Amino acid sequence: MNWLVVLPVIVPFAMAAITLCLRNHLRLQGRAAIFGALVHLVVCMTLLTRVAKTGIVTIQIGSWPAPFGITLAADHFSAILVAVTAILGLAVTAYSRAEIRAGMLAVGYQPLLHILIGGVCGAFLTGDLFNLYVWFEVMLMASFGLLVMGGEKDQLDGGVKYVMINLFATLLFISGIGLLYGMTGTLNMADLHFAVQQVEHKGLLTAVAALFMTAFGIKAGIFPLFFWLPVSYHTPPVAVSTIMAGLLTKVGVYALIRMFTLVFIFDIAYTHGILLAAGVLTMIVGVLGTAAFYEIRRILSFHIISQVGYMILGLALFTPLALTGAVFFLVHNMIVKANLFLISGVCRQKAGSFELARIGGLYKNHGLITILFFISAFSLAGFPPLSGFWAKFLVIRAGLEAKAYVAAAAAIVVGLLTTYSMTKIWAEAFWKPAPAAESESAPEPENAAQGRERYDFWLYAPIVVLVILTLAMGLAPAPFVNLAGSAAHELMNPGIYVDAVLGGGR
Repeated sequence: MNWLVVLPVIVPFAMAAITLCLRNHLRLQGRAAIFGALVHLVVCMTLLTRVAKTGIVTIQIGSWPAPFGITLAADHFSAILVAVTAILGLAVTAYSRAEIRAGMLAVGYQPLLHILIGGVCGAFLTGDLFNLYVWFEVMLMASFGLLVMGGEKDQLDGGVKYVMINLFATLLFISGIGLLYGMTGTLNMADLHFAVQQVEHKGLLTAVAALFMTAFGIKAGIFPLFFWLPVSYHTPPVAVSTIMAGLLTKVGVYALIRMFTLVFIFDIAYTHGILLAAGVLTMIVGVLGTAAFYEIRRILSFHIISQVGYMILGLALFTPLALTGAVFFLVHNMIVKANLFLISGVCRQKAGSFELARIGGLYKNHGLITILFFISAFSLAGFPPLSGFWAKFLVIRAGLEAKAYVAAAAAIVVGLLTTYSMTKIWAEAFWKPAPAAESESAPEPENAAQGRERYDFWLYAPIVVLVILTLAMGLAPAPFVNLAGSAAHELMNPGIYVDAVLGGGR
């Protein structure tokens, strides 16, 4: 059943082709997109179940043996992230049925969305660096198309900044690939685990590691390379912001964790020391950025940066508990962060704006969305017994055990400041009375008269499901922590991954 590892990539690309063919039949296209997202979810959950039962699943495309051919490999880490990607893909596809208008659907929204999801899955599953570069390019093209779709000035401005800095990251990445290949003669990540140990000039290899760290750091949005993110994620439709917030920076985090647990582990004191400082500064600068804005999606965009810092901190500490916390934090944050963006869209629909000064009264008039926001926001802040509490608890405890007291203290303080920014949204959007002029002129959805209940179903259903997942991770964390622990065990013992990919033949 090794073909299972290919299906998370094939299904979204097949659906992209199908939805493109249905661009003149939008109702049928919407149904096909939902069906495809459901199939993708089943495939990805099946793969995760298989990995949990039997271990790492690999396939060599075209039967070319590793390290000479194209390898796809699903260990616990990548299988978990692929499964979460499918969950978010289905949630955004469902939400899109309420938000995305016919004009965007007709020019390729659904095909680009599925291409983006397929590219993310490909990045998580690929076993060699060159194909990781290819999947990054696929993701960049699809995300740029989605980001500027609609052609508004803010979208184009944010899209240009987004694509330019990501192209620079790509240039660094491909330069690092060339240098690493010249030094080792291979790009298969499992093979690189051994090949870098044979390189004589470790100083040059450390410089190459720094090049990869910078390229992936830009993708992940770590300090001081995050400046492109807050100026772009608030400009497109909410569905696009959601899929980008939930997935794209996490691919950068994944690449950092994969490379700095499998390949660049020859000078941990230096490389992981830099990551430790970057993680702490990313947490602090990100959460301070939230204080400067009163627009919901801008606040949430800075929280993306801040929360990435916790994940990088888990990698930098480089202990089994820290990596368990990093993986658990990744899953928690992908779900909660995506959900908060979806909730911001509902707030916009009900109150008429993303600007906190122009809205209010949601607590009184829209009780369901108030409850959903409360759970998601305070999970992000780390309130017990929600999922964010366990994610931060694992990382902070790992910091204390590693005697990284400054980093642990920073993580605690950032959690408190996160509570402040979430409370700011709560007080302004939900608790205070709605401004009279805004409450009277809040726009009705264009199809409200014909199908208010159906419209609200597609808005609320994905949010409710993601909140249920958040509650499950918080109230019954053991299965999720165990899965994250299995992923951390494989990351801390790279020989398991290497043997699965190379078959013990190196």
